[in-house]
Amino acid sequence: MLLSMDPRPFPHADVITASLALLAERVGDPTPLVYARLFAAQPDMAALFCNDASGAVRGEMLARVFDTILDYIGERSWAAHLLVAERDNHAAYGVPPAVFATFFGMVAATVRDVLGPDWTAETAMAWDALLDAVEAAPLSA
Repeated sequence: MLLSMDPRPFPHADVITASLALLAERVGDPTPLVYARLFAAQPDMAALFCNDASGAVRGEMLARVFDTILDYIGERSWAAHLLVAERDNHAAYGVPPAVFATFFGMVAATVRDVLGPDWTAETAMAWDALLDAVEAAPLSA
């Protein structure tokens, strides 16, 4: 089943939204932090960004991830479909589906690190539910 077809509201959407607001408040643009984490865990992925000297592509991609998260925890009108399409698009660039799925975890880990003691058990539970949903999304259209 596609994520967007689930009629139930996402539990603790307000917790994820609040954690993203704190992230933005504390670091402004988290793009360098998220991609540093990605490249440390998946060094082969850095080569895919060799022409992104300004970081604009990385910033745009992260913005889409945040938009996808907000749609999934909100209206759920397109997030699941975008995940399927982007997994396929990224595979064409040489990004395995398993690596694609790890990016949302990189975002969550960055939020956790930035929030520090403000990352609560409730925050962890909300993000874990979101990450489980992303992992359960179909691998292709």
